[in-house]
Amino acid sequence: MATRSTDIAVIGAGAAGLSLAWRLLDPPPGVRAPAVVLVDAPPGPLRPPERTWCFWEPGHGEYDRLLTADWSRLRVRDGEGDGAAHDLGALRYKMLRSGDFADGLRPRLAGLERIEAVVEGVGDRPDGAEVLCRTADGSALTLRARWVYDSRPPAVAPAARVSLLQHFRGWFVRTERPVFDPGTVELMDFRTPQPGHGLSFGYVLPTGRREALVEYTEFGRAPLSEGSYDRALRHYTEHVLRLGAFRVTATEQGAIPMTDGRHPRRHGRHVFPIGAAGGAVRPSSGYAFAAIQRQTRAVARVLHRGGHPEPPPAYPARSLAMDALLLHGLDSGRIAGPEFFTRLFDAVPADRLLRFLDGQAGWVEEVAVGLRTPVRAMLRTAAGLPRLSRRTPPRETAP
Repeated sequence: MATRSTDIAVIGAGAAGLSLAWRLLDPPPGVRAPAVVLVDAPPGPLRPPERTWCFWEPGHGEYDRLLTADWSRLRVRDGEGDGAAHDLGALRYKMLRSGDFADGLRPRLAGLERIEAVVEGVGDRPDGAEVLCRTADGSALTLRARWVYDSRPPAVAPAARVSLLQHFRGWFVRTERPVFDPGTVELMDFRTPQPGHGLSFGYVLPTGRREALVEYTEFGRAPLSEGSYDRALRHYTEHVLRLGAFRVTATEQGAIPMTDGRHPRRHGRHVFPIGAAGGAVRPSSGYAFAAIQRQTRAVARVLHRGGHPEPPPAYPARSLAMDALLLHGLDSGRIAGPEFFTRLFDAVPADRLLRFLDGQAGWVEEVAVGLRTPVRAMLRTAAGLPRLSRRTPPRETAP
């Protein structure tokens, strides 16, 4: 068995792994960059497919040249199709494809060593940690590092009182006639048949007058079959959006956990989960990219200063407590999802609400948002939540 050593081992080449790697290799003046090895799964089922990340930030950002599109307005429509476009003020809603992200970071990763291998185990040691790998040719490799950052999904999800999924399928479409408003995101369009449990909505990211990513999304307990998603998308594109003739140029599908499970901050003294595995997914919305950037930026800053580089919490505890209330309210049926979200976006300025969803609002803004929710239903939900036991969520399976 071969053994190699490095300063930092990063497992996984998704948003978290690549973001952390390039930040580590870009230290401030006068600071030596650590030796970093990135372990990525070989092509196959363990490597995630191409995906779309969305986030918002004020003005210019460090990934702007890699974006597919960005927008200054968004809209939430009720079941009748009503809903004004909301201006985002200084914020921009941004769309980034994972392939463009990886390609765009290559010049920044010139000093990065990559290993294609399946990680079979990660163990803590008194002076660091070791990653047990199986390379593509079947060889065993032990990688020893001072610190290990693991972005792989956990084998067992953390125990939770409420466990929902944001599951979706999207079509990248090109229409024969101009039908989209390229300046406005359709964030939630509730003109979709609502399921018996949870909620559903359409999501439209226009990249031109004739091009868009159109998704059908549900918040629920289990994903649908591919055929069910496609039937929902056909209904939405033909009978709701009335796109006319179009062709599908690509598809994407996924399921994002929405849970109040407590993600561990560490797996040992020298091993830390990052990204979704480290709690970067906001439970109430499914967004993660901005939190990943905050976490990886903070880790790199501490490492460059020689400190103890444990990733900080992705969101304040009070934000997660409010998320748990919302999820339990949706799961129990005390909160009607379409009415909840449409009223919230009508009552709260969009830029303030997006800061809240990103966990970046102050407590005064959070209280102001909370007062725009159905207070009586939220109080009843808060009374029932402590009586729920934490259980391990079932694995995600499609029928």
